[in-house]
Amino acid sequence: MENKKFDVNSIMGFVFMGLILLWMFYSQSKQTKADQLKKALELKKQDSIQKANPTTKVIDSLTVQKAAVVPQTTDSVQNLALQTKLGAFAYSASIPSAKDNKTVLENDLLKIVINNKGAKIEEIQLKKFQTYDKKPLYLVKDDNAQLEINFNTKDNRVLNTKDLYFEPVLSKKADYQTLSMRLKVSETQYLEYVYTLKPDDYMLDFNIQSVGLEQVLDTSKPVKFTWNLKTIHTEKSLNYEGINTALVYRFENDEFKEVIGSAKPKVKEASEVNWVAYRQQFFTSIFSAKVPMKGIVAKAENLVKDEEKDTLYTKQFSSEIPLAVENGNLKNQLNFYFGPADYNKLKAYPELQLERSINMGWGLFRWINKYLFIPIFDLLKGSIASFGLIIILLTLVVKLIMSPLVFKSYLASAKMKVLRPEMEEINAKYPGKDNAMKRQQETMAIQSKAGVSMLSGCIPALLQMPVFFALFRFFPANFDLRQKSFLWADDLSAYDSIYELPFSIPIYGSHISLFPLLASIAI
Repeated sequence: MENKKFDVNSIMGFVFMGLILLWMFYSQSKQTKADQLKKALELKKQDSIQKANPTTKVIDSLTVQKAAVVPQTTDSVQNLALQTKLGAFAYSASIPSAKDNKTVLENDLLKIVINNKGAKIEEIQLKKFQTYDKKPLYLVKDDNAQLEINFNTKDNRVLNTKDLYFEPVLSKKADYQTLSMRLKVSETQYLEYVYTLKPDDYMLDFNIQSVGLEQVLDTSKPVKFTWNLKTIHTEKSLNYEGINTALVYRFENDEFKEVIGSAKPKVKEASEVNWVAYRQQFFTSIFSAKVPMKGIVAKAENLVKDEEKDTLYTKQFSSEIPLAVENGNLKNQLNFYFGPADYNKLKAYPELQLERSINMGWGLFRWINKYLFIPIFDLLKGSIASFGLIIILLTLVVKLIMSPLVFKSYLASAKMKVLRPEMEEINAKYPGKDNAMKRQQETMAIQSKAGVSMLSGCIPALLQMPVFFALFRFFPANFDLRQKSFLWADDLSAYDSIYELPFSIPIYGSHISLFPLLASIAI
């Protein structure tokens, strides 16, 4: 076998290649260290600049280029998305006011908070009053109300103001505060809400109008204004408050309709309506229009299914109202009343007859309350500080007024007792059906001789009933009695309690009231 020989040239070639590889590794390592040193020096320089001016951010040229390009791309995409979704109203989402900012209207009686989004009323506080547990009293709070317009556009979109942003402009002239909320299509085209709050007034003027939207709004289809409200529990008795909470509306012909609400929503349709009231036991929210509203749809629903659990809200009300359109633009003069359901305060707006939103009974009962008990109560209130004493005196006045009828009833009853033996003799003398006619003739002859009849005792009692039915509605609706104390009672508008039972009796409750017991004894 032939011995292998080393090739000197091959060996030299391998050695030479190894040297070249070693040189390359060395050069690369040196360059890397130089780059690292350079980068470290640059970072150190940037740190020193940053420390000298903390608000300045140092970034490389590539980042600058990205920062310049990405927002423009993002804005373009956002604008395109808004344009696709909102059409002409995309402009309203691009201006600085397109944020959930709030504006406050306030006088000595009301504090109203309005949000840019939807221009909705977010809070309404009645500053002079508290709830039964001494907390600030709100009619609107924590999204319990919604005020919105649903409309169509000429590019076949259906939009709702609750999803859109309005631009607020607050102005003050003397003690008047005016808040203009504009949903803009451009600087000269917009849908506008105008809220005006006057000093020492529970009335809030509210106008809805549009400018330059003839080619934007599709007014061939109804423009619907919706006002929803869940009434907040504010009084001592949840059950009694619910009973006296109702939706009331007034027709142009001075007729009135009350919708109480039940477990299932009650829906009513009406036309030629002047105002709609969401009346609680002692407070009310009333929406009125200068021109009668046509074709409203009102709903009422009871929210208290379980008094142990459902303690926040009593009822839910909703009204859907078509807005008036004039020459392709909206033009509606409206008002809101947010305040106490006080007969005398509501009567201060005679052209609206808002006092009719209070349930004082119907027909004759309301007439008795209006012309008899309210004037007497106001007269006593002007000279007596204690409302407990006023109630006692009013009761005595009623007894005095009713005394002739009561006396006549007692007299007739006494005469009938005297005649009873003789009438029993007649019954014994003429027994059976065959003698019924003779028996009746003899009985009537005796009663006529004594000056008494069967109806002489009934008629006085019947004449007293309207008075007592009127009082039955007068006291629960009397705002002046709210949170007024007397003796052991801390609130004359609610039940008095001298002892809380450890259990609840159906219909009755879980307390012992002394006033009804004393009244029963007195009667």
